[in-house]
Amino acid sequence: MASRSLGGLSVSRGGGSKKSLSARNAAVERRNLITVCRFSVKTLIDRSCFETIDDSSPEFNNFAAILEQILSHRLKGQVTWFGYESPRSFWDYIRVACRKVSQNCICSIENMENVNSSRAKGRAWIRVALMEKHLSEYISTALRDFKTTRRFYEDGAIVLGEEANMLAGMLLGLNAIDFSFCLKGEGLDGSFPAVIDYTPYLKFTQSSDSISSDEEELRTLGSSGSESSTPENIGPPFIMDENSWFNKCKRVKQKYQLTLEQKGYLEELLRLRENQLSESVTQNKILLQRIEDSDLAHKLEKEQLEYIIVELQDQLTVLKNNDLRSRQELTAHLTNQWPSPGALDVNAVALDTLLYRKHNKQWYEKSYQSLDQLSAEGSLSQSSLDPSHSQEGDGKHDTLNLISEGKEDTPSLLGLCGSLTSVASYKSLTSLKSNDYLASPTTEMTSPGLTPS
Repeated sequence: MASRSLGGLSVSRGGGSKKSLSARNAAVERRNLITVCRFSVKTLIDRSCFETIDDSSPEFNNFAAILEQILSHRLKGQVTWFGYESPRSFWDYIRVACRKVSQNCICSIENMENVNSSRAKGRAWIRVALMEKHLSEYISTALRDFKTTRRFYEDGAIVLGEEANMLAGMLLGLNAIDFSFCLKGEGLDGSFPAVIDYTPYLKFTQSSDSISSDEEELRTLGSSGSESSTPENIGPPFIMDENSWFNKCKRVKQKYQLTLEQKGYLEELLRLRENQLSESVTQNKILLQRIEDSDLAHKLEKEQLEYIIVELQDQLTVLKNNDLRSRQELTAHLTNQWPSPGALDVNAVALDTLLYRKHNKQWYEKSYQSLDQLSAEGSLSQSSLDPSHSQEGDGKHDTLNLISEGKEDTPSLLGLCGSLTSVASYKSLTSLKSNDYLASPTTEMTSPGLTPS
């Protein structure tokens, strides 16, 4: 058996045993599906640069069909009660294997009302995963669950082979595309199978370099041919029609316009960034100047505060010294001005005695004035009769005066004047200006010998 490659796809032919033939056919099928999937991913990425990918895009429809074929490759059927196998969709495998994906959309797909069949749910899952940019993550998580994968797929399946590792890596590039799908469209109809269109990947396009190299090769072959060679033996020259040149010029023009638009956009973006950079530099200089001014003002304020603190400390020291000196002078002045406590006691007793004598003298004078008036009336009648009697009366009056002058005053009124040992009591005595502050002779206790009869 021999095999050849056409546009990246393998084609097998030849004989051999049936077992080896089936194995080779399965290998070719797996390799072709992976190759076509890689081409479809590249086509989607290229198309996304010019337009939004949605359900109407043929590139996406082809990619969805290819992915559905890969996930359905050698998928086991579901065994019924009677031992028959009924076909199942890849959604049954995805629903179980992708439960571990964080924030998955499995429950949302299960609860969709307009999607009933298992195949339609699988197609809806492909679209939702592409919009969430998590399709590669779903496939990687499902392939890591090898036990579940073995339970759903037969030997020789793509998801069980080495090609499965390439599949997750290829799908990772789709995360850069923004997809927009309608989950109520005809693409979710599970009544028809997925069909892959291989024609976009089998078309051969020759580049200009390849054309020039072919022409040079033809000239070389024509010039170096043997003499026996005839023009009929040389292949016909490679001629390109006018339509192909027009299409090529059109593509070059489109690329030039696209490049020119990108150049204008980049230049405008560069000017904008330069303006923002210049503004940022200016603002940075202003902020640095403000910081320097703030630092200078802070230093000046700190120096002023330190000078004020030193000056206040000096003033406080001077005030403390003046206060101490004033206290010492006041203490010395009070010590020299006021007499000692012993002298205060003697002066207080003397003052009390003088006041007591003064009041008694006034009382005696009033008493004896009344007595003299009474005795004068009697003596007038007797003076004419007995002159010696008048002399005797004068002697009695003198005797009473001697008694009143020679009598010692008692300190019974000392308690009424207060203690004279304190400065406050001493000052209170000098403030007495009238006799109203002293006790009246009629209310105070007097000596029994001086009470009038």
